[in-house]
Amino acid sequence: MNNKALTALTLGLLVAGSASAQKLQDLPEYSIPQSQTTKHMNILAADEMLGRKPGEQGNLMAGRYIAEQFRALGLKPANGSYFQKVPLETVIPPREGTITTTEGSAKIGTDFVLMQGSGLEGSFETVHLPYAWIDKDKGYDDYKGVDVKGKVIITSVGVPDSEAPNQLFASIEDKQKLAKERGAVAIIEVFNSPRPWNMVVRYFGRPSTKMKTAASSGEEITHLWISSTSAKILVANKISKVNLEIGARKVKDVLTYNVAAVLEGSDPQLKDEYLILSAHYDHVGHGAAAGNVSAGDTVFNGARDNAFGTVAVLTAAEAFTKVKPKRSILFIAYTAEEMGLLGSRYYAEHPLVPLNKTVFNMNCDGAGYNDMTKITIIGLDRTGVKEEFDTATRAFGLTAMDDPAPEQNLFDRSDNVSLAAKGIPAPTYSPGFNAFDAEINTYYHQAADNPDNIDHSYLLKYAQSYTYAARLIANRAQAPAWISGDKYEQAYNKLFAK
Repeated sequence: MNNKALTALTLGLLVAGSASAQKLQDLPEYSIPQSQTTKHMNILAADEMLGRKPGEQGNLMAGRYIAEQFRALGLKPANGSYFQKVPLETVIPPREGTITTTEGSAKIGTDFVLMQGSGLEGSFETVHLPYAWIDKDKGYDDYKGVDVKGKVIITSVGVPDSEAPNQLFASIEDKQKLAKERGAVAIIEVFNSPRPWNMVVRYFGRPSTKMKTAASSGEEITHLWISSTSAKILVANKISKVNLEIGARKVKDVLTYNVAAVLEGSDPQLKDEYLILSAHYDHVGHGAAAGNVSAGDTVFNGARDNAFGTVAVLTAAEAFTKVKPKRSILFIAYTAEEMGLLGSRYYAEHPLVPLNKTVFNMNCDGAGYNDMTKITIIGLDRTGVKEEFDTATRAFGLTAMDDPAPEQNLFDRSDNVSLAAKGIPAPTYSPGFNAFDAEINTYYHQAADNPDNIDHSYLLKYAQSYTYAARLIANRAQAPAWISGDKYEQAYNKLFAK
């Protein structure tokens, strides 16, 4: 190639690059000032919000603030209201309770815990079953030929052929239902899992908040977990009678809401598909019950976790109302993430837009940051949009990196997993971190996590790059999909009938 041709080509590339850059700079996410993201942060993570714990006034105030931002932007309520009530309840376990047999006795709060049901007193016959489980597909039935009416079932936690920790908990309601249908008065599961028993006691032996279900009516039978050590008083010689003196638990409703709004897309065909842009806005509250308070500071403001992500969703909402993307967007701020992903779990079962029309969820969450040159994307390579993430982060001088701690299973520990389990591609967009080091732990779930010690210029870049990535994905000709072999690919194929 001669010099004249080379010069012309170079000039052409420069002109094309300049035009592309100019077009990019014209996007509204570039014009949102730092003062705007700082304002959102200072309000959401203010002391007046009292740590935004569900069931407390600060959580309701934060939810109202988010809804007012949606309303001011002209976004439509998702279902006649910006608020989706999430029915939760706080359960306060009884302080008194014993299990007594001829082999000895066990005490509630140390030897056993009440998982479901109310108090129960009396002497009962027992029946011993391997798992108190039925699996019709596998031809498995512990109840076949066994009369459990009026008796206490003694069994093992979990289900046959599964050691997964989540299965121990997932089977509780089903076991409860099976036992109740057959007339049992109680079920006692022996906790023979290798997981530490003291963790079970710490979690279930204190007040806890959970989803309120049909089984929460107080009519469920008494359901206990007992440690494998203490269970000797039950399983030795297959004890045939047991005396129960279990006090009643107290149940209190928790008032809290997901906050959601919809923006219709600009493309006549693609607007029938939705992206969900999400972040949880709750945190752990205030006072000693929330954690280790420091002198003069008792409010756990949750600036990093997760006012950071909520600000990004609000920034995207503002930018997209100025220049609409092709696909429609559901903006949603989840409640009760800190209580076990309860807000997103409720949404996944009660969606405001059809799940089979929801092609992507870009969730915002994180424990904090220790590298302000990066954005950490949990699931960067799993949903086929790495190019969009790379482009969006580079535009703001940042680098997209994948999960630095895969052993922590972070993908399945935030609100994204509630929709991922339904089949929807759903990574989490997190502030940049290379490891869970001292810098992260200084602020993670600590009273020190305040707006005045975050980097507000980095917050702006985080929110802008999140918005730009969402725009690129919303404008794709082809909807994202799980990469081949991903553990959620089968659910995706089922949801979208692939």
